[in-house]
Amino acid sequence: MKPSRRQFLRLAVGAIVLSSTLRMGRAQGYPSRPVRIIVPFAPGGSTDITARLIGQWLSERLGQQFLTENRPGAGSNIGTEVVVNAPPDGYTLLLVGASSAINVTLYEKLNFNFLRDITPIAGIISIPFIMAVGPSFPAKTVSEFIAYAKGNPGKVNIASGGNGTAGHLSGELFKMMAGVNMVHVPYRGEAPALTDLLGGQVQVMLATVPASIEFIRADKLRPLAVSTAKRWQGLPDLPTVGDFLPGYEASAWQGVGAPKNTPAEIIAKLNNEINTGLADPKLKVRLADLGGTVIAGSPADFGKLIADETEKWGKVIRAGNIKPG
Repeated sequence: MKPSRRQFLRLAVGAIVLSSTLRMGRAQGYPSRPVRIIVPFAPGGSTDITARLIGQWLSERLGQQFLTENRPGAGSNIGTEVVVNAPPDGYTLLLVGASSAINVTLYEKLNFNFLRDITPIAGIISIPFIMAVGPSFPAKTVSEFIAYAKGNPGKVNIASGGNGTAGHLSGELFKMMAGVNMVHVPYRGEAPALTDLLGGQVQVMLATVPASIEFIRADKLRPLAVSTAKRWQGLPDLPTVGDFLPGYEASAWQGVGAPKNTPAEIIAKLNNEINTGLADPKLKVRLADLGGTVIAGSPADFGKLIADETEKWGKVIRAGNIKPG
């Protein structure tokens, strides 16, 4: 016997309520076991430190361990693929960085589509680069540097922590916007690149604040400008690159993502807890020690940042015909 229209509507409404209740219960019961935060880089860098700070905060707030697991390799692609292939249940998360947006264009063949396969949860921090030269370099401002580079085409070496890194692409963007010809010298990380900058083997570098600030404070490196749109509070008298090249902006940003199809209720719960942490004075101070500015917001806000950065760096990679190292 077929159910009447009234019975059918009652059953349909009941199913909707049950589904909603199950979803709410799943979010309320999350997490019921330890959660992995995959960091697609080696231990010790700013990405790793950010993951551990956020993991500690979430552990204290949610009563389960959020464990950092380092899976370095292939410019962050190995760690990303681990998360893409993980069950979408909220128990495997990804510490997302600028490399994720860069790799979309940099690598012709990947086993995943980052924009499709990773769901944004929340932004955490934006870390500026400092354009720095050795103390004996003749230029003391960005304008003087551009004039020197134009007068010595191909004779200025610009270092980076690796081919296809955010530091490398930030330098390529500078070259394009300033119209200068410099030779890119990639290293296996920022530390050896800074060693050669200090030694005069290379002339300039866009280095992250954590890697370069102590050399700058000791007057071993001369800062010319900061890469972000606004001045950095740690060096408030230092101008931005954009003061000399209007529209220039670059940063090493970080956030958290999850496999696609992770329940929206879990995404919302994690987003709320992360944003609460970013407003906490103690955690803000710890993140500020990395030289960064918090980038709190909704999952959609973080998704827009990723999409915008993917488009921006894609143009730079194509214009410079940049290939992975």
